Amino acid sequence: MDRPSWDEYFQKITHEVAQRSTCLRRKVGAILVVDKHILATGYNGVPRGLEHCAAVGCLRTARKVPSGERHELCRGLHAEMNALIQAAKYGIKITDSTLYSTTHPCGLCAKMLINAGVKRIVTYGNYPDDLAKEMLDEAKISVEIMEDEIESKR
Repeated sequence: MDRPSWDEYFQKITHEVAQRSTCLRRKVGAILVVDKHILATGYNGVPRGLEHCAAVGCLRTARKVPSGERHELCRGLHAEMNALIQAAKYGIKITDSTLYSTTHPCGLCAKMLINAGVKRIVTYGNYPDDLAKEMLDEAKISVEIMEDEIESKR
């Protein structure tokens, strides 16, 4: 029987989580896992109760903000942020967890993940944020970039 590895399994789930994204520019999903159990999920989109970007337009596109820059110029939260917020909201301890994400965390998310005690990140793809990579490396958080088998099969 051909079974996916745990990393492949959780990354496939992360891709499904990303489908809930309301971002017009990029769908991102993230999950926090401890001992092979999913503790929290997140996808990128606007805060609860606010109009989705599909209804009001993308602030970043309107202002011609390049990817990886000026994160504060966005109505949405990143998938990693939403996963961390979900864990906090429900009192879920995520120390020593693994974050699975469909893309490499940005600098803002990297700082939050470091302080939250995440010890490992498994992701697809890259993100143009060298500071994020430097901080994660300095914090000794393992970052593993997988080949995106799901996207390559489409």
